[in-house]
Amino acid sequence: QVQLVDSGGGLVLPGGSLRLSCAASERTFSNYAMGWFRQAPGKEREFVATISFSGSNTRYADSVKGRFTITRDNFKNTVYLQMNDLKAEDTAVYYCAASLYGRAGSRDVEYAYWGQGTQVTVSS
Repeated sequence: QVQLVDSGGGLVLPGGSLRLSCAASERTFSNYAMGWFRQAPGKEREFVATISFSGSNTRYADSVKGRFTITRDNFKNTVYLQMNDLKAEDTAVYYCAASLYGRAGSRDVEYAYWGQGTQVTVSS
């Protein structure tokens, strides 16, 4: 059982930046692809970004491409989401997720374990 703890959310002005972190309990973290998803009020959960087990492959939703960067530190069992140039439409609860495979895509069914979520609010 992999436990994931999301952190780093908060209130930020439009155009600002935040870095989310997700710490995993498992030593085998380095075997898993990781992803970030988000859910805004009244909307379904949507894919944000994913990174392969080694960190060599990443993929982003079109809505965040060029503004968000997903990285991982396998020594610290942690995955990060650097979010720059934040917009009001980025407001959501952000969840990290772990796949059982070395690579994963944009569908949430590809991920077996989920963090508790961290709130990101972009507002002036």
